[in-house]
Amino acid sequence: MKAIVLNGCCKAEDLHVSEIPIPQARPGWVLVKVHAAGLNHSEAILRMIEADYDYIQKPIVPGIECVGEIADASDSGFTNGDRVIALMGGMGRSFNGSYAEYALLPVRNVFKVNSGLDWVSLAAIPETYYTAFGSLTEGLMLGTEDTLLIRGATSTVGQAAIQLAKAMGAKVIAACRRESSFAQMYQIWADHCVIDDENLAAQNFPQRPNKVLELVGPKTLHDSLCTVSRPGYVCNTGILGNQFTVPQFDPIKYIPNNVFLTGFFSNYPTQQVIDSMMGIIERANIRPLYRKVFTLDDIVEAHTLLERGGAGGKIILKL
Repeated sequence: MKAIVLNGCCKAEDLHVSEIPIPQARPGWVLVKVHAAGLNHSEAILRMIEADYDYIQKPIVPGIECVGEIADASDSGFTNGDRVIALMGGMGRSFNGSYAEYALLPVRNVFKVNSGLDWVSLAAIPETYYTAFGSLTEGLMLGTEDTLLIRGATSTVGQAAIQLAKAMGAKVIAACRRESSFAQMYQIWADHCVIDDENLAAQNFPQRPNKVLELVGPKTLHDSLCTVSRPGYVCNTGILGNQFTVPQFDPIKYIPNNVFLTGFFSNYPTQQVIDSMMGIIERANIRPLYRKVFTLDDIVEAHTLLERGGAGGKIILKL
């Protein structure tokens, strides 16, 4: 089968298609025929930085998510031909991932879906929409009475969060770095847009948000904690600001009184949560968002764009 294989860190232009054996199913694992896979920034980090570390199983096929159909159900309870999505849990790091025509995956990573979406549209969902959905439901316990501010709204997770939050009945404020992004945010259902000047706490809102989805990360986290009304809730999910920690974090002084800080780690999806997410997407007629579609033969161009962050939305590999 065709696959992209990493033996260590490399430049995007060093990526190429290899021929490797189709893996054989074994107990507890299923063989998935991959139809499409979403690309993620973490895969660029793997290629540029992580692949040389010992905790990465090499040679490794990257890719933390995919959509496809069961080619060999093994002892899983799936049926050959079932439409599935798969994500996280070590994909593309501890074992081979989705940059290939077939992927051998643990049953715990694979979830049946009944959606009638085409493969490319479905591939825009798994990691992006699950991260947004988990942040809204588990991280923020979002309800119909809430006003949500999404910081990093133009990111793939931010745009998915706008769609899902509106489908869940909340009011949504999109924080963007440029006013030129406002039209796009309104088109995908945002109620209000603001310029993120990294001092949102000083801005006047039509209605101050009581909940914030923080996708920029530690760089703007304290400002988000000071922006919410009281009681307020902030879920830190992203690190778009490329600052990974809060220096000399003192929670007593850093977190304002009557403000609650949480986070969301997308490594442990369940069939029940996937069913709930897909139900909202279907009932609200949400159109999964993506921007570029490439084939494996286009991997250099795809990863160059992924590394530079210039796609303006989700990148999909169509197998």
